[in-house]
Parts: sequence; C-alpha cells; structure tokens
Amino acid sequence: MKVLLLKDPKDKDSGPDPYLKELGLYGFEATLIPVLSFEFISLESLFEKLSHPDCYGGLVFTSPRALEAIKICLKEKSKNEAWSKSLKERWNTKPVYVVGKATASLVEEIGLSPQGEKSGNAEKLAEYICSREKPNSSALLFPCGALKREVLPTVLREKGVPLESLTVYQTAQHADLQESLSTYFSQQGIPASVVFFSPSGVRFCLQHIQKLSGDFNNHIKFAAIGPTTAEALEAAGLRVSCTAASPTPGGLAAGIRAALRSRDGGGPAPEHGAAAEL
Repeated sequence: MKVLLLKDPKDKDSGPDPYLKELGLYGFEATLIPVLSFEFISLESLFEKLSHPDCYGGLVFTSPRALEAIKICLKEKSKNEAWSKSLKERWNTKPVYVVGKATASLVEEIGLSPQGEKSGNAEKLAEYICSREKPNSSALLFPCGALKREVLPTVLREKGVPLESLTVYQTAQHADLQESLSTYFSQQGIPASVVFFSPSGVRFCLQHIQKLSGDFNNHIKFAAIGPTTAEALEAAGLRVSCTAASPTPGGLAAGIRAALRSRDGGGPAPEHGAAAEL
C-alpha cells in the first residue's frame, strides 16, 4: 500500500529518512513530498543573545528549525570559535528544554544536553518546565518560528516563569508543492494514507489533495503526527483515522497499519496519542 508523507526528507548526509525506512519495514511504499520552505531571520540578534548565557536561566526549543538557525550562525568561524571555547560550556550549566527526540538530537549536535524530550507536545513540555523552574527566575531564551503556538508561553506566563521569545524563522509554502502533488497523483495514483506533519501542511496541501483525489477522497486514511495537526484536519472537516501514539517513525507506522487494518476489517485503530509538532 502507498503512503504519502507531507514532510521534508531527512538530510541526505545523515542516511535514509527514518520514516521511509520504518514504513518500508511494515510493507508500505512511502513517498515524501516537501511542503514547507523556511527563511531564517534575526540571526545576528540570536547569536548576540547566545553570547550572554549569564542573562538567561536556560534554553527552550520546540522545533528543529530553531536549531538549524543556530547551526547557520556557527558556520561563521569567529562565532564557532566563541561557541566552542566558552559559550557551549556555559550554556551546559543551564537546562536546555526540548519537545521531542528530533529536536533533542540536534541539540546534542551543537554540544548541549537536552531534557524533556519525552514530553511530546508543547502542553506537556510546559508542565515539565514549570515543575523545574522557580517563578520570577532568570528568563528562558526561546528561539522560535513566526507561527509558533501560544500554549507554552501562556502556561509559563501563568506560572510566573519568564520566557523571552525570539523569532528566528518564517514559514512559507514550498515552491514546488503543487507540481509535486500533481506529479505524484498522476504517476502513483490515490495513496492508501496521507500523513500531515503540521497545521501549516494542512493549510497548504489539503485543498490540492482533495481536488486531485476527487471522488476517491473518502477512501484515503488521513493521519497526523500529533494532536495539533489532527485538530487542524478535523477543523477542515476531515475524519482523522490515525494520530501517531508517539512523534516517531515507529509510532506513526504502527498507527497507519492499525488504521488500514481497521478499514480492511482487521481490528480497530489505536486511540489518539500525544505527539510533537513541526
């Protein structure tokens, strides 16, 4: 069975995409189509803040893109030297909170030690942070995207935990999205399942997919990587057949298999679980 994944492929230098690999182990023929493009902004301001760890109580990351912004900064020789010689060590004396495993692995790549990666979503990460931070302590630095959800900032504010947000990237529709979708449907036909990885993906893709699938739209099992994406699909009037029990390739593959077995009379799909957002 064919599965369409609406996400960017993993960096080729780091091996095969784990979602393609895991779905392949379940016998699915999966295809990735990039949905989003990102413009990084305020990078000088970002590194200026990173250069003063004493002003902050720690770091918060809810998106791999925020780490990409830091990695772009560190490509500059002088910044990389400053990071390696002292800044990295000074930040490592403070907590670095992350929402999931993908973000955690990127934190480790820049030499920091993440915590909270089992949270899975912004709500649970906010609870985790509040259980460890004292009210009115030094602010946590939160590099984020322009479309960030307000859940985490709101919860921390209500608990008196200071948070300093800095927008470091903006999200837009991938330039080749419509063409890629049209090519997929004309060459591959109607997939058994379509997986969305963010509310932005729902906004940019859903109308095109419904048009391309036509009368067969009701035959597609729509899946979401997390509850926020599932909510976006439901708000658009779709029935969500599967929400990954965990924001991982294994969690998604197991959920899709259960959902498709349910369609074929093989048993019920799993209940919705918590997952991270892109």
